[in-house]
Amino acid sequence: MNNITKNIILFPFNILYKISPEADLKVLFYLKQHYKLNLKNPKTYNEKLQWIKLYNKNSLMPKCCDKYTVREFVEKQECGEILNDLIWEGFKPEDIPFDNLPEKYVIKVTHGSTFNIIQDGTAKISRDEVIEKCNKWLKAKFLPCYGEWFYGVEKPRVIVEKFIESADDEQLRDYKVFCFNGKPKMVRVDTDRFTKHKMDFFDCNWERIPNAGMGYPISGRKIEKPECLAELLEYARKLSKPFIHARVDFYIVKDKIYFGEITFTNGAGFDRCSSYEFDLKMGNWLQIK
Repeated sequence: MNNITKNIILFPFNILYKISPEADLKVLFYLKQHYKLNLKNPKTYNEKLQWIKLYNKNSLMPKCCDKYTVREFVEKQECGEILNDLIWEGFKPEDIPFDNLPEKYVIKVTHGSTFNIIQDGTAKISRDEVIEKCNKWLKAKFLPCYGEWFYGVEKPRVIVEKFIESADDEQLRDYKVFCFNGKPKMVRVDTDRFTKHKMDFFDCNWERIPNAGMGYPISGRKIEKPECLAELLEYARKLSKPFIHARVDFYIVKDKIYFGEITFTNGAGFDRCSSYEFDLKMGNWLQIK
């Protein structure tokens, strides 16, 4: 579904959110999750994510949702060594120093998860096209009806970062560490994100979590335990410490850990789990009151 169609369909919900955020999220939740949202006594993971959106107003969240301003937070948490190299940042894509960029790089707009242009050394990228795309993305607003108030608070900008290459010529694996009340409990490994997205779920001992799922199929492939798993979990612990819940994303290349991003409401709390039981299992990990 393209953004124009999505905005048209969700327009009435944006109006409802202004009138009553609770009512809006209850309706959307039922439509997407197929069970009623209980805000007075939330039990499942996705119910508690709705509670976080409505009632948890941690002032650090807007800063940590922005791909540039989060860098300062990562430094303050004594994790600066895992930040990717920043080549350039600014508010005007016309100012990107195209003639001085390396052979490989990634251009991102800092307030969206899909606003990326990847130059892997083979792509033909037009300067005018980059400027046009970035200017369009900079104007993009998050849907109010989803209730993720912390996105777009920081003024979005454009950043250029070093291109991180995988060690095996395959797409980078995305290691997403789900932390509850400052403690890592689960690692989701996302693979083939740009083709046929797959997910695998592990506990902190790298044992597969049975019957786990979040909308995409399990890969079925053997995913080796990272040699740096303990270090990865320690970084996740440090970065999630100020929040009741955070999903901290990393890349690993030849045992070197790179920070990706921090997310507070995975899938806006609307991504359906493989079962109600798994939704409840994760909900039991999270203490919100």
